[in-house]
Amino acid sequence: MNKLVLYLSLLLIMGFNACTPNNVVEDNSIKHFFDENKVNGTFAIFDNAQGIFNVYNLNRYKDSTYLPASTFKIINGLIGIETGKIINERMVIPWDGVSRRPEWDKDLTMAEAFKVSAVPYFQEIARRIGKDTMQHWIDSLGIGSRYNKFTITNNLDTFWLDNTLQVTPDEELGIVKKLYFNQLPFQGRTQDIIKKLMEQENNANYRLSYKTGLGTSKNGNTIGWVTGWIEENKHVYPFVLNIEGPQDADLSATRIIILKGILKQSGFFEGKK
Repeated sequence: MNKLVLYLSLLLIMGFNACTPNNVVEDNSIKHFFDENKVNGTFAIFDNAQGIFNVYNLNRYKDSTYLPASTFKIINGLIGIETGKIINERMVIPWDGVSRRPEWDKDLTMAEAFKVSAVPYFQEIARRIGKDTMQHWIDSLGIGSRYNKFTITNNLDTFWLDNTLQVTPDEELGIVKKLYFNQLPFQGRTQDIIKKLMEQENNANYRLSYKTGLGTSKNGNTIGWVTGWIEENKHVYPFVLNIEGPQDADLSATRIIILKGILKQSGFFEGKK
């Protein structure tokens, strides 16, 4: 097998298209959450036990692309740890002295930076990784190539924020699904660290893990993401929420309100799933 065929085969294997027409159930019962909050969007959740994807707004989920914004911290963190540029979640990167937000304007560990979604910390990770190595991993994962091959230019520390990198919600769900099961091409330790950082709630009934993202699309609208999984009774359900509102919309709280509303309507949070 020549190198080109091998490379294409790896991309096919690692492709993040999560669903196929044979395992999708379209769910319009959650449309009201988007309407009530005056946003467009899509939501998908994977029932691992049954191998079924429940999806609202299938066309947007599979065929539309958006900047990943801070959800890219998942991939950025994985590459940083795998390449040794970040030793572990306790590694401190000093503040550069530029005032941005109070929660960012200090020396931060990776765990702290992930929790407050500190853009400067992860921009520094990207710079330490370097353009060629970052491009290698992006190519290996095959992310952002729904319509065209993604290439980093002179924007190594902004490409996930400036609409250069575009991903589908299907890709996002595929990433976290593979991450949960340690199926990404990284060491187990690397994936375990990022999974630990994603955990938001853990109690007797459920464990909820996710990473949020917020950015501005090419048309000026605001894009909000929540990508992760919920676990109940030893079953895992990876999910992705993507919403879009007007330029001046503050979707920070809205995305969590919609996510939890959908999960509650679907029977989660009571330990009965």
